[in-house]
Amino acid sequence: MLETTSITTEISITTEITTESLETTTNDRLVFPINAKWKQNGVTIAGGHKNGNGLNQLNEPYGIYVDDDERAVYIADTMNNRVVQWKFRATSGEIIAGENGIDELSAPTDVTVDKKNNSLIICEQWRSQVVRWSRRSRRKQGIIIHDTTCFGLVMDDNGDLYVATDNYNSVKRWRDGDGSWTIVAGGDVEGNGLDKLYAARFLFVDQTYSIYVSDTCNNRVMKWAKDAKVGEVVAGTFIEGTDLNQLYEPAGVLVDRFNSVYVADTGGHRIIRWSSGATEGEIILGGNEQGAQANQLNYPQEISFDRQGNLYVVDRLNHRIQKFDLDSS
Repeated sequence: MLETTSITTEISITTEITTESLETTTNDRLVFPINAKWKQNGVTIAGGHKNGNGLNQLNEPYGIYVDDDERAVYIADTMNNRVVQWKFRATSGEIIAGENGIDELSAPTDVTVDKKNNSLIICEQWRSQVVRWSRRSRRKQGIIIHDTTCFGLVMDDNGDLYVATDNYNSVKRWRDGDGSWTIVAGGDVEGNGLDKLYAARFLFVDQTYSIYVSDTCNNRVMKWAKDAKVGEVVAGTFIEGTDLNQLYEPAGVLVDRFNSVYVADTGGHRIIRWSSGATEGEIILGGNEQGAQANQLNYPQEISFDRQGNLYVVDRLNHRIQKFDLDSS
């Protein structure tokens, strides 16, 4: 259910950004040191004026899509029942979906852009469906998926859609074209075995179509290789906590090409990087207790890079989007 409160060698990293035709998690590459650091004080680029429904406000946002081509971010402004677009350096947003409130869009938790069709794809959690929304007309084009309690979603470079189903404890892939469904991680029953998930939230899909999923109530991030029947733990343990070997209700997840995993650790109010094969993570942002200062976070949710390697964090209970610039010093 939706919560109501609650190294110096240069490398390339894959990020959740766009190509000419559609969103992909794999194709564009950023170059920065493997032990890259980010400036510890974030800049608020959307919201931050307490919770509210004004165009300069957000209310418990969960999801984000960074569109470098349009120089904008799309935000699932969950408790305002809308998706808003904020241009880079803008002081207010524009409502792209849900202009008429809950009657039109109900608790959107994530959004992505299908550039091939110039549309948004939105998880509408309270109505248990995934919908398509025209960016041009700003009107709903139809329901893509019925009867699924989606939470996070991502599109791969084939145009296939992956949806994390929170209540159903699985990740499902929806094939572009024929509309067929396949469970690609977890199943319909919750659990903590390597073949199970418990409240799947956000996703990342790499170039080999391996799926990384925040297994939120198991306090871990799982990797499921393509066609695998079981996953492997790549961050966290089953026990919640704020030690460096633990996660506390993880949410957003990103992965670089060297398989370092970046996690929004919601209950720890921090962003953690786990190097491949590591037994503990490294705090790269936050972790300064829960708060609203520039170096603090308050239940962070989805995270995303832009093409310059800057990191965007949905700072949910501060009702804002924070941008942390890559530190080139």
